[in-house]
Amino acid sequence: MILSFLFFMILFIGGILLMGISFGLPAFQALAFCGGLLLVTLAMAFMLREGGSATRRSKNWSGNPTE
Repeated sequence: MILSFLFFMILFIGGILLMGISFGLPAFQALAFCGGLLLVTLAMAFMLREGGSATRRSKNWSGNPTE
């Protein structure tokens, strides 16, 4: 759990930093911005796919109402 959170934070903050410095680059600004956006998107997707959260997402796919 701690390692997955650290992985998420490294991807998320790294993506934000990459998007931030992309405006100051002399070349490849769009590539750096898109790379940062991809890192942030992957970080959010990774965190949303993690199981064991308080929302009990794994039990909600059957169509039954939640408790």
